Amino acid sequence: MSIWTRILDAVSALAQGESLSEVFDRLRTPPERSVAFTIAVIGLGAKMAKADGHVSKDEVTAFREVFTIAEEDQQNAARLFNLARQDIAGYDVYATRIARMFRNQPDALEDLLEGLFHIAMADGQYHPGEDTFLEEVARIFGLTDRCFARLRARFVPDADQDPYDVLGVNPEDAIAEIRAVWRQLVRDSHPDSLTARGLPEEAVKLAEKRLVVINKAYDEIQMRRAA
Repeated sequence: MSIWTRILDAVSALAQGESLSEVFDRLRTPPERSVAFTIAVIGLGAKMAKADGHVSKDEVTAFREVFTIAEEDQQNAARLFNLARQDIAGYDVYATRIARMFRNQPDALEDLLEGLFHIAMADGQYHPGEDTFLEEVARIFGLTDRCFARLRARFVPDADQDPYDVLGVNPEDAIAEIRAVWRQLVRDSHPDSLTARGLPEEAVKLAEKRLVVINKAYDEIQMRRAA
Protein backbone atom coordinates (compact mmCIF):
# COMPACT_ATOMS: atom_id res chain seq x y z
CA MET A 1 0.00 0.00 0.00
CA SER A 2 1.52 3.31 -1.09
CA ILE A 3 1.77 6.30 1.21
CA TRP A 4 -0.80 8.07 -0.94
CA THR A 5 -3.32 5.24 -0.48
CA ARG A 6 -2.83 5.45 3.29
CA ILE A 7 -3.20 9.22 3.14
CA LEU A 8 -6.42 8.98 1.14
CA ASP A 9 -7.77 6.50 3.71
CA ALA A 10 -7.10 9.07 6.43
CA VAL A 11 -8.67 11.86 4.39
CA SER A 12 -11.73 9.68 3.80
CA ALA A 13 -12.09 9.44 7.58
CA LEU A 14 -12.04 13.23 7.73
CA ALA A 15 -14.71 13.41 5.03
CA GLN A 16 -16.88 11.03 7.03
CA GLY A 17 -16.88 13.34 10.01
CA GLU A 18 -13.82 12.27 11.97
CA SER A 19 -11.95 15.28 13.33
CA LEU A 20 -8.42 16.20 12.31
CA SER A 21 -7.33 15.65 15.91
CA GLU A 22 -8.80 12.14 15.96
CA VAL A 23 -7.12 11.20 12.68
CA PHE A 24 -3.74 12.52 13.83
CA ASP A 25 -4.04 10.78 17.18
CA ARG A 26 -4.41 7.46 15.35
CA LEU A 27 -1.37 8.21 13.19
CA ARG A 28 1.35 8.42 15.83
CA THR A 29 3.78 5.65 14.93
CA PRO A 30 5.70 4.84 11.73
CA PRO A 31 4.65 4.37 9.01
CA GLU A 32 1.40 6.00 10.13
CA ARG A 33 3.28 9.01 11.49
CA SER A 34 4.74 9.54 8.04
CA VAL A 35 1.20 9.65 6.69
CA ALA A 36 0.17 12.23 9.28
CA PHE A 37 3.28 14.27 8.55
CA THR A 38 2.47 14.26 4.85
CA ILE A 39 -1.12 15.29 5.48
CA ALA A 40 0.17 18.22 7.52
CA VAL A 41 2.63 19.20 4.79
CA ILE A 42 -0.15 19.11 2.22
CA GLY A 43 -2.46 21.11 4.44
CA LEU A 44 0.14 23.73 5.30
CA GLY A 45 1.59 23.81 1.79
CA ALA A 46 -1.78 24.22 0.11
CA LYS A 47 -2.85 26.96 2.51
CA MET A 48 0.48 28.77 2.30
CA ALA A 49 0.36 28.63 -1.48
CA LYS A 50 -2.79 30.76 -1.19
CA ALA A 51 -1.15 33.27 1.15
CA ASP A 52 -0.21 35.42 -1.84
CA GLY A 53 -3.75 35.22 -3.20
CA HIS A 54 -3.40 32.34 -5.64
CA VAL A 55 -1.94 28.90 -6.14
CA SER A 56 0.46 28.75 -9.08
CA LYS A 57 1.49 25.72 -11.13
CA ASP A 58 5.05 26.37 -9.94
CA GLU A 59 3.98 25.95 -6.33
CA VAL A 60 2.20 22.69 -7.07
CA THR A 61 5.31 21.53 -8.95
CA ALA A 62 7.46 22.46 -5.95
CA PHE A 63 5.29 20.27 -3.77
CA ARG A 64 5.83 17.38 -6.17
CA GLU A 65 9.58 17.98 -5.94
CA VAL A 66 9.38 17.29 -2.21
CA PHE A 67 7.06 14.30 -2.50
CA THR A 68 7.64 11.72 -5.22
CA ILE A 69 4.23 10.78 -6.58
CA ALA A 70 3.86 7.64 -8.68
CA GLU A 71 1.91 8.04 -11.89
CA GLU A 72 -0.95 5.91 -10.58
CA ASP A 73 -1.20 8.18 -7.50
CA GLN A 74 -1.17 11.52 -9.33
CA GLN A 75 -4.96 11.86 -9.34
CA ASN A 76 -5.31 11.05 -5.64
CA ALA A 77 -2.49 13.43 -4.71
CA ALA A 78 -4.04 16.26 -6.73
CA ARG A 79 -7.41 15.57 -5.12
CA LEU A 80 -5.86 15.71 -1.67
CA PHE A 81 -4.05 19.00 -2.39
CA ASN A 82 -7.32 20.54 -3.62
CA LEU A 83 -9.18 19.28 -0.55
CA ALA A 84 -6.58 20.91 1.67
CA ARG A 85 -6.96 24.22 -0.13
CA GLN A 86 -10.74 24.15 0.41
CA ASP A 87 -10.63 22.81 3.97
CA ILE A 88 -12.31 25.17 6.41
CA ALA A 89 -9.72 24.33 9.09
CA GLY A 90 -7.17 27.09 9.52
CA TYR A 91 -3.48 26.50 8.93
CA ASP A 92 -2.89 26.93 12.64
CA VAL A 93 -4.78 23.67 13.23
CA TYR A 94 -2.40 21.75 10.97
CA ALA A 95 0.63 23.53 12.44
CA THR A 96 -0.44 22.80 16.01
CA ARG A 97 -1.06 19.11 15.33
CA ILE A 98 2.29 18.62 13.62
CA ALA A 99 4.04 20.57 16.40
CA ARG A 100 2.59 18.18 18.97
CA MET A 101 3.51 15.15 16.90
CA PHE A 102 7.15 16.23 16.73
CA ARG A 103 7.34 18.12 20.01
CA ASN A 104 10.53 16.25 20.97
CA GLN A 105 12.07 16.58 17.51
CA PRO A 106 12.65 20.27 16.72
CA ASP A 107 14.88 19.30 13.79
CA ALA A 108 11.91 17.65 12.05
CA LEU A 109 9.87 20.83 12.51
CA GLU A 110 12.70 22.89 11.03
CA ASP A 111 12.81 20.50 8.07
CA LEU A 112 9.10 21.00 7.52
CA LEU A 113 9.46 24.77 7.60
CA GLU A 114 12.27 24.43 5.08
CA GLY A 115 9.92 22.55 2.76
CA LEU A 116 7.34 25.33 3.07
CA PHE A 117 9.97 27.91 2.15
CA HIS A 118 10.75 25.79 -0.91
CA ILE A 119 7.10 25.93 -1.98
CA ALA A 120 6.83 29.66 -1.21
CA MET A 121 9.77 30.50 -3.46
CA ALA A 122 8.67 28.24 -6.33
CA ASP A 123 7.21 31.15 -8.31
CA GLY A 124 10.34 33.26 -7.77
CA GLN A 125 8.62 35.74 -5.45
CA TYR A 126 8.29 36.03 -1.69
CA HIS A 127 4.98 37.65 -0.89
CA PRO A 128 4.46 39.52 2.44
CA GLY A 129 1.53 37.21 3.08
CA GLU A 130 3.82 34.22 2.78
CA ASP A 131 6.31 35.78 5.16
CA THR A 132 3.58 36.36 7.75
CA PHE A 133 2.29 32.83 7.27
CA LEU A 134 5.71 31.21 7.67
CA GLU A 135 6.66 33.36 10.63
CA GLU A 136 3.48 32.35 12.44
CA VAL A 137 4.00 28.66 11.64
CA ALA A 138 7.55 28.94 13.01
CA ARG A 139 6.12 30.46 16.20
CA ILE A 140 3.58 27.63 16.57
CA PHE A 141 6.40 25.12 16.01
CA GLY A 142 8.34 26.75 18.82
CA LEU A 143 11.28 27.60 16.56
CA THR A 144 13.47 30.57 17.42
CA ASP A 145 13.54 33.87 15.57
CA ARG A 146 17.11 33.09 14.60
CA CYS A 147 16.10 29.74 13.10
CA PHE A 148 13.41 31.48 11.04
CA ALA A 149 15.87 34.16 9.91
CA ARG A 150 18.40 31.48 8.96
CA LEU A 151 15.95 29.66 6.73
CA ARG A 152 14.73 32.89 5.17
CA ALA A 153 18.33 33.84 4.39
CA ARG A 154 18.82 30.50 2.65
CA PHE A 155 15.78 30.79 0.42
CA VAL A 156 14.79 34.43 -0.14
CA PRO A 157 17.09 36.38 -2.49
CA ASP A 158 15.93 39.75 -1.13
CA ALA A 159 16.59 38.71 2.46
CA ASP A 160 19.87 39.34 4.18
CA GLN A 161 22.23 36.82 2.58
CA ASP A 162 24.91 37.14 5.20
CA PRO A 163 26.70 33.76 5.30
CA TYR A 164 26.93 33.90 9.09
CA ASP A 165 23.13 34.02 9.28
CA VAL A 166 22.84 31.14 6.83
CA LEU A 167 24.97 28.94 9.09
CA GLY A 168 23.51 30.36 12.30
CA VAL A 169 26.86 31.54 13.66
CA ASN A 170 28.26 34.91 14.77
CA PRO A 171 30.89 36.96 12.90
CA GLU A 172 33.04 37.04 16.04
CA ASP A 173 33.12 33.23 16.33
CA ALA A 174 36.47 31.54 15.74
CA ILE A 175 36.83 29.79 12.40
CA ALA A 176 37.23 26.48 14.24
CA GLU A 177 33.81 26.98 15.87
CA ILE A 178 32.25 27.90 12.54
CA ARG A 179 33.81 24.87 10.88
CA ALA A 180 32.31 22.64 13.58
CA VAL A 181 28.85 24.10 13.00
CA TRP A 182 29.23 23.69 9.25
CA ARG A 183 30.26 20.05 9.63
CA GLN A 184 27.31 19.38 11.91
CA LEU A 185 24.92 20.94 9.40
CA VAL A 186 26.37 18.73 6.69
CA ARG A 187 25.94 15.64 8.88
CA ASP A 188 22.38 16.65 9.75
CA SER A 189 21.57 16.86 6.03
CA HIS A 190 22.56 13.23 5.42
CA PRO A 191 19.59 11.06 4.31
CA ASP A 192 19.98 8.76 7.31
CA SER A 193 19.74 11.71 9.69
CA LEU A 194 16.64 13.04 7.97
CA THR A 195 14.94 9.64 8.06
CA ALA A 196 15.74 9.34 11.76
CA ARG A 197 13.89 12.61 12.35
CA GLY A 198 10.68 10.99 11.14
CA LEU A 199 10.57 12.59 7.71
CA PRO A 200 9.07 10.60 4.86
CA GLU A 201 11.58 9.38 2.32
CA GLU A 202 10.39 11.85 -0.29
CA ALA A 203 11.26 14.92 1.79
CA VAL A 204 14.95 14.02 1.86
CA LYS A 205 15.32 15.63 -1.58
CA LEU A 206 15.44 19.07 0.00
CA ALA A 207 18.73 18.21 1.68
CA GLU A 208 20.55 18.45 -1.65
CA LYS A 209 19.60 22.11 -2.10
CA ARG A 210 20.29 22.81 1.57
CA LEU A 211 23.83 21.48 1.26
CA VAL A 212 24.56 23.74 -1.72
CA VAL A 213 23.59 26.85 0.27
CA ILE A 214 25.39 25.71 3.44
CA ASN A 215 28.62 24.96 1.59
CA LYS A 216 28.44 28.24 -0.32
CA ALA A 217 28.06 30.18 2.94
CA TYR A 218 31.01 28.40 4.54
CA ASP A 219 33.19 29.00 1.48
CA GLU A 220 32.32 32.70 1.57
CA ILE A 221 33.25 32.95 5.25
CA GLN A 222 36.56 31.26 4.54
CA MET A 223 37.30 33.74 1.75
CA ARG A 224 36.45 36.69 4.01
CA ARG A 225 38.73 35.39 6.75
CA ALA A 226 41.57 34.82 4.27
CA ALA A 227 41.33 38.34 2.81
